[in-house]
Amino acid sequence: MSKTKQFTAIIEREENGYVSLCPELDIASQGNTIEEARSNLVEALELFFETADPSEVQARLITEVFITRLEVSVG
Repeated sequence: MSKTKQFTAIIEREENGYVSLCPELDIASQGNTIEEARSNLVEALELFFETADPSEVQARLITEVFITRLEVSVG
């Protein structure tokens, strides 16, 4: 029985598609749509967990990720 864990996905538009990033593990993917980029990131993460040694997972894992908006003076 496999267990699940939640991670953060940041998806942004880039030229003709979308780039998705999981900041906790610094793993990225891409797709033509938001849903495709999200799905491809899930697949990349699952492949990582299938093949990575537990020590590599621990070395890459960032346990505290904070996402916020900033107000910055630009002019």
